[in-house]
Amino acid sequence: MRTRSRLLFVGMMLAGVVIGLLIPAALQRALSPSPRTPVATPVAVAASQPLAEQPLPERSDLDAEERHTIALFKSASRSVAYITTQVEQVDFWTRSVSEIPSGTGSGFVWDDRGHIVTNFHVVKDADSARVTLGQDEYPARKVGWALDQDLAVLEIDAPREKLVPIRVGTSSGLLVGQKVYAIGDPFGLDYTLTNGIVSALGRTIQSVSNVSIFDVIQTDAAINPGNSGGPLLDSSGRLIGVNTAIFSPSGASAGIGFAVPVDTVSRIVPDLIAHGKVVRPRLGVVPFDGQVSAYVTQRLGVEGALLASVPRGSAAAQAGLLATVQRAGRIIPGDLIQEIDGKPVKNWSDLLGRLGSYKPGDTVTLRVWRDDNRRDVKVRLQAPED
Repeated sequence: MRTRSRLLFVGMMLAGVVIGLLIPAALQRALSPSPRTPVATPVAVAASQPLAEQPLPERSDLDAEERHTIALFKSASRSVAYITTQVEQVDFWTRSVSEIPSGTGSGFVWDDRGHIVTNFHVVKDADSARVTLGQDEYPARKVGWALDQDLAVLEIDAPREKLVPIRVGTSSGLLVGQKVYAIGDPFGLDYTLTNGIVSALGRTIQSVSNVSIFDVIQTDAAINPGNSGGPLLDSSGRLIGVNTAIFSPSGASAGIGFAVPVDTVSRIVPDLIAHGKVVRPRLGVVPFDGQVSAYVTQRLGVEGALLASVPRGSAAAQAGLLATVQRAGRIIPGDLIQEIDGKPVKNWSDLLGRLGSYKPGDTVTLRVWRDDNRRDVKVRLQAPED
């Protein structure tokens, strides 16, 4: 009996030693990271670097496309601005002036001198504006705007290290089906990324001034109020357009958004920075009243911009263009401009929009309808002061 008790005591001692050895090993395994749950390593990405040169997130649970999109967002988001606008309100009794918020929008850094590009309609009615980059907010000054292209340039005083200019691409070689990415501040939710494809090219929309904007990009990337003025990027993170409008009865994204092509932006923005406005070339013709022009062209069964007047010495007069004559209550139609360099012109909105693609001194070929005949006329566009 005493021998059995001794054996039992020795067995309990050995079990305690074994358990004492196993518990630390078990705790170490429990506290160590599981090989199935990789630890994410933060990756700092400089926005000024080309996308291909930037390190991708070291996450084994992300596929190549996800890592590429993450790197694109980190690269481009430092160039994206959040814009808030204010209007001044005067108190009726005290005559004191206060600023109240009037709207929000998006924009992006154009250069390291503090120029911010956005849509004109974002700042159209504002008395003042503020631009947020990252966590820093700056008061903004209006530099210039182009109503016909719905573009505007603001300027802020920010440190150079805070100003990361966006990488500018081209819109001339875009193809339907290309991936696109939009970064903006829909509904005031800053730095929101959406993606989609180029749904269509060559669309035409009306600007704030009711002038046609041509070659607009259509995309299904979600664009909502607040995205206006923000960048539309290609898969390399380069600017290809400025998000400007949506087609939606409800005012929210319905899968059809439009962006002003970057080739138009690259042509307009330098003028706005240098002159505060677009240096528009003059053809030297006077438009007809819209209703009268529509009535005449409908009666003639043709489309085009009907010339009401051709001032002496103008480029149009030198090219021999004829104006419409009104005599004894009758309208004798003059020339109708139907094309500029082979591009169709259906009305005066189209004509003004097409002219926005040229500079003073450029020579264009007009397809002109006169007395049921069509002919081509070369015209050298004039400077505004000519």
